[in-house]
Amino acid sequence: MNTDILWSKILDQLKDELSSLAYNTWFSETKLYKLDNGKAYIIVPMPIHKKHLSDNYGELIISKLNNITDSNYELKFYLKEDIDELENNKINDTPLINDNDKNDVVNDNINNNLLKKYTFDNFIVGNTNKLAHAAALSVAENPGKIYNPLFLYGNSGFGKTHLMHAIGNYIVENSNKKVLYVTSEQFRDEYTKAFRKDESGTNFNYIEFFKEKYRNIDVLLIDDIQFLNGATKTQEEFFHTYNTLYNDNKQIIISSDRSPNDLKILEDRLMTRFSWGLSVNIYPPDFELKKNILKNNVKAINFQDNIPDDVIDYIANNIGPDVRQLEGAINRLMAYAAMWGAKDINLDLAIEALKDAVNKGSQEKNSIKRIQRIVAEEFQISVEDMRSKKRSSIIAIPRQVAMYLCRNMTDESFPKIGVEFGGKDHSTVMHSVEKIEKELKENKDLANTIEKLKKNIGIV
Repeated sequence: MNTDILWSKILDQLKDELSSLAYNTWFSETKLYKLDNGKAYIIVPMPIHKKHLSDNYGELIISKLNNITDSNYELKFYLKEDIDELENNKINDTPLINDNDKNDVVNDNINNNLLKKYTFDNFIVGNTNKLAHAAALSVAENPGKIYNPLFLYGNSGFGKTHLMHAIGNYIVENSNKKVLYVTSEQFRDEYTKAFRKDESGTNFNYIEFFKEKYRNIDVLLIDDIQFLNGATKTQEEFFHTYNTLYNDNKQIIISSDRSPNDLKILEDRLMTRFSWGLSVNIYPPDFELKKNILKNNVKAINFQDNIPDDVIDYIANNIGPDVRQLEGAINRLMAYAAMWGAKDINLDLAIEALKDAVNKGSQEKNSIKRIQRIVAEEFQISVEDMRSKKRSSIIAIPRQVAMYLCRNMTDESFPKIGVEFGGKDHSTVMHSVEKIEKELKENKDLANTIEKLKKNIGIV
């Protein structure tokens, strides 16, 4: 029997037996991928579905399968991207070169690693990411012609990876260009594997295949470039790959958690090349953008009529800026409502369901203010003075120390730190951090003060 027809029959039965909330939450977006060797592979929309379906509905699903197919099956739950990865591994787990036919390798068959769920259509644009979105769309429409390379940077969860996949998917859909998306770890791992020896005792064929794979493409998207830190030989290879693509007018898109000027962990010549094109910071989403992201999330799962605006406002006000945290809050709220059989999702239910996430988020997001307060107390000035435009040494030195500690003890970007210090430019923050770093090498009193402050702050 066709798996789609089989699963449709099972869903029809479940819809009759379960409440609409339970069915819509846990089953409406599931799909039977395949039946194979006594296993039923089921695709689910979110990670929480894996455990909840297994723990609470596993026996029910198995009984439905058995009744229709007259066979016993073990359930396997996967996300769509898990299935994609499984299929990709069938390619990645095979030798880079077929030992029996090394000369007939065709790079066109290499998977582009793009996740189709990330598109420009479902990227929510707001004040903090509109420049990044516009730049990404321009590159997608004119690959290799403008903004090369395009360098996207910002903290995790602000949309860098979404935009990278959106660029790749747009180019694939609207041209015949060859696109490849990889993380820096994947690039490093593949480069390391390329040095293995073949039967002849050499690795020439493997290295040549690696070079062909990465240099015989039209668009390279490499995510989280900062993780090439310490990989000297890999950086060397990426440098040559970059030069080859750039000189051939091929498009390069790079992402990082920090700007090119702040990537001191990488070689200077790489940092210089990253600055050749356009660098765009994706800032934390503001309140309105967070609301729109949440509304889009609930609309995508057909729950826009079940979650009122005051609940959306509460989540946007109390959950951190990471888009994954916002999506996780919706998932947690829906799971909580389904498990307790709540007919309506209201503000009281949201407060109860998300209390742990809200408390955790409030502790994390106050780290800059905490550092400002503790430094101000140490130097006997006010936080208001530290955030002011006053330039006397009594104020300037504590301000520089606080900026240095914020940069080294939080994950915040230079622009974000600047905002928290009265709207200072990111270059001012960079200068302050570099000045303190330099003085620490010569000023033991300052070094002792900063060590004391670090212990008092207690953020690791």
